[in-house]
Amino acid sequence: MTLTQVGLERLNTATTKKIGTNKNILTNGSCIIAQRGTSSTSSGIHTVDMYNNFYNGTDESPTQAQVDVASGTTPYSSGFRKALKITNGNQTSGAGSNDYIAIQHGIEAQNIAQSGWNYTSSSSFVTLSFWIKSSVAQSFKGYLRTSDGTKQHYPFDTGSLSADTWTKITKTVSGNSNIQIDDDNGNGFQINIVAFWGTDGTASSVTENAWQAYSDSTRMKDNTSTWYTTNNATLEITGLQLEVGSVATDFEHRSFGEELNLCKRYFQVHNENGKFTGNTSYYRSGNIETQFKFEPEMRATPSFSAASGTNYYYFYRNNGFDSFNSWGSTNAMGQRGGAVNASTSSASNGTAGAMYVNTGGTLHFSAEL
Repeated sequence: MTLTQVGLERLNTATTKKIGTNKNILTNGSCIIAQRGTSSTSSGIHTVDMYNNFYNGTDESPTQAQVDVASGTTPYSSGFRKALKITNGNQTSGAGSNDYIAIQHGIEAQNIAQSGWNYTSSSSFVTLSFWIKSSVAQSFKGYLRTSDGTKQHYPFDTGSLSADTWTKITKTVSGNSNIQIDDDNGNGFQINIVAFWGTDGTASSVTENAWQAYSDSTRMKDNTSTWYTTNNATLEITGLQLEVGSVATDFEHRSFGEELNLCKRYFQVHNENGKFTGNTSYYRSGNIETQFKFEPEMRATPSFSAASGTNYYYFYRNNGFDSFNSWGSTNAMGQRGGAVNASTSSASNGTAGAMYVNTGGTLHFSAEL
């Protein structure tokens, strides 16, 4: 093979496959990270990191879960081992106008602004691709949405899915002169995949595959309700990728460590269930303070939450320990670290030691979009 041939081959490969890293603008597209847990019936981000599973008006709460991708399927052979699965509850009262179950993935505005997509140009493109599987044969709706300036959205349809069959969806999306993306760490762009949304949020007049001004009442075209009214119906997704260009290329698989590090920008667990965490001291009689360092730096100053229960936490110090049940306020919290305070038995000011998190205890820091 000549040098010219080698050069052409590499050029063609780079053009069609985009060999390299960081082409996928999304975080945790392979659904492999689930820091909080693997199953929940609560609305919000409670299992797979970065995926906000939200619902309203349901008679029985749906279940969100991180699940295994079955061997012998196309996603499995393509390297996917985990998926996000929504299992419907029993919606005995039927499909109400304000009922909905949906999945949302947010993206920092600066990640779009600096991606290379000329988002105000109709001749510049991004391509969204993902795998989806439903236990019910039907089509599903979704929409992209921008948040800065005058909000815009881009409704789409998956097309008809066969029951219990993985299908790859690809949507090539042009820019639009009405789009505004700020160069900041706010939630500037969202991908929404919808299991069902009632007519309070949909309209038959909505135009699919085109940008238009966003309204809560016209998010997408009217939805088929078969899945929603089927008890224990399931919907699974994996392999989500958003990339610059008009072609869906092979998925960019990142290592578990790389993906976890990206997710920690938005959420961190600081030790749980029988582990030590953080330097701790009595800063005044009866009050302790534990310091935390965030690695990597978080997107914004995080909120703090912790489980409460009898003897969930222990402060080990010289010749003894003090147990306590819950945490109080935060102190000097920022993107790189901070401190959390608690009240416990009195001890000498300045006594130092280590914080032990007993079984059942959890300490969470969240800077989610």
